[in-house]
Amino acid sequence: MAKVKTKFICHSCGYESPKWLGRCPNCQQWNTFVEEIQEVTGNRHAGFSHHSPLTSDRKAVPLTTVESKEETRVLTNSVELNRVLGGGIVNGSLVLIGGDPGIGKSTLLLQVSNQLATKGLKVLYISGEESVKQTKMRADRLGITSGNLYVLSETDMLFIEQTIQEIKPDFTVIDSIQTIYHPDVTSAPGSVSQVRECTSGMMRIAKRSGIPIFIVGHVTKEGAIAGPRVLEHMVDTVLYFEGERHHSFRILRAVKNRFGSTNEIGIFEMKEEGLNDVANPSEVFLEERSMGSSGSTVVASMEGTRPILVEVQSLISPSTFGNPRRMATGIDHNRVSLLMAVLEKRVGMLLQNQDAYLKAAGGVKLDEPAIDLAIAISIASSFRDTPTRATDCFIGEVGLTGEIRRVSRIEQRVREAAKLGFKRIIIPRNNIGGWEINQPIQIIGVATINEALQVAFD
Repeated sequence: MAKVKTKFICHSCGYESPKWLGRCPNCQQWNTFVEEIQEVTGNRHAGFSHHSPLTSDRKAVPLTTVESKEETRVLTNSVELNRVLGGGIVNGSLVLIGGDPGIGKSTLLLQVSNQLATKGLKVLYISGEESVKQTKMRADRLGITSGNLYVLSETDMLFIEQTIQEIKPDFTVIDSIQTIYHPDVTSAPGSVSQVRECTSGMMRIAKRSGIPIFIVGHVTKEGAIAGPRVLEHMVDTVLYFEGERHHSFRILRAVKNRFGSTNEIGIFEMKEEGLNDVANPSEVFLEERSMGSSGSTVVASMEGTRPILVEVQSLISPSTFGNPRRMATGIDHNRVSLLMAVLEKRVGMLLQNQDAYLKAAGGVKLDEPAIDLAIAISIASSFRDTPTRATDCFIGEVGLTGEIRRVSRIEQRVREAAKLGFKRIIIPRNNIGGWEINQPIQIIGVATINEALQVAFD
């Protein structure tokens, strides 16, 4: 008779412990251990006593003898999705997409499934959360009528593997991985062991058969994908679907991609007929900009390989409390505090008794050093209640001594600003030279934050 015992697993990193611990010794997270029942058989782990025959694909070979070639990709009708994936869907890849409930993950994957099915590919859409009729109702709203799209409502991992072997689809979607369970694992669906085992099974299917598989992952209240952290390490690509549920725009961000650039983003707009690509996101982010208002600047930020122009807004007001407030949306809070300290020390602005509220308009998140100059100019504009020129764009990293440091890919940023009609662009002086741009835009190089302020408010 099998011996039944329990173990405690950290749902953040998958660390196992024979007893409950308040803090995980591996990832240092608190209150992450959950108890699971483990069934141990007498000869489950046979060690090295059993030797399987070494086939040609299991032998170690010199790296120089391995043939490398470009991955075969399948293009969808969505230009934004193709860009985020690095140029299309790679055969045999395992892609994880996460996002808040109701953000549009199932809608996006159902539309992609229909696009591939209309090209003659056989697509299998497996839903563990909805019945076949519910999936059909969503498909009717999206206008999906392809006969190559197969739908299955199932949560049993073994039955899913059998169905894939019978149908032999060219593309598979699992919605979602937290609802799938393996009968040989005694824990409940969604637990660390179940998610890890089911994802491992999906990975074996994808690599063995060459079928690209998209799996949907739930997220925690902090915004991270639920389940063990090893889940993100196992898959080839991790995508986050972001955005406000009450706003129409959605951002698809790649945080891991073995076949393309990381931190690439795609912009979508949610409409009644589904998700549509946004061809020019810079224009969308700037279309509601208020001209002539203080505290508003524009920065050309790089998101992966794409330059995007985003409006940075600041509101500086006298504080009525002893400790002034510092709030930021879409911008790192520590970066704001650092830049305010630089302005106070190097420029002489008395900001220690001022509340500061900053925002990156449009719901985009900015996290690169090149946005420093735009943030600093925006804070100074709101503090002085003096607007900058509406046709100015600011790029540069601000150092602690007040210097403006060079940034990468300056040509692409300048070209994007010129394309949208900006007349001047203020960049680091060290970035000038070595490149040419045939655009009607004035390029001004600055070396310090004081020079940038003089140019911005001349």
